[in-house]
Amino acid sequence: MATLTNAHAEGRLDEKLKVYATPRLLIIDEIGYLPIDRLGANLFSQLISRRYERGPMLLTSNQSFSSWCDVFGDRIIATAILDRLLHHAVTLIVRGNSYRLKDKLKAGLIRSHDNDGSQPGGEI
Repeated sequence: MATLTNAHAEGRLDEKLKVYATPRLLIIDEIGYLPIDRLGANLFSQLISRRYERGPMLLTSNQSFSSWCDVFGDRIIATAILDRLLHHAVTLIVRGNSYRLKDKLKAGLIRSHDNDGSQPGGEI
């Protein structure tokens, strides 16, 4: 998002979108991990639109699709992004303990379940 925002500010957005639209596989990690402002949401939407049906994408997120309206701060933008992403998508939902925390779980430094019975983890 920062790269697209900088390119937009410098008048190089079209050039930068072409860079991200051309790889055989575009990987975008951790959507929703950091807040996305309105400009970032619009730029990301442009990227997804440009990439749509032109090549595969792999996205990860710890947010459910129902939360993407909050992630992008706009229901219309989130819906447009999800419409394009999910059209030909294979969606994997991963539940359970975080792989990164497995050693701490074994050592008893953290519990595998929260007080409400849910497990740390997310959706991708």
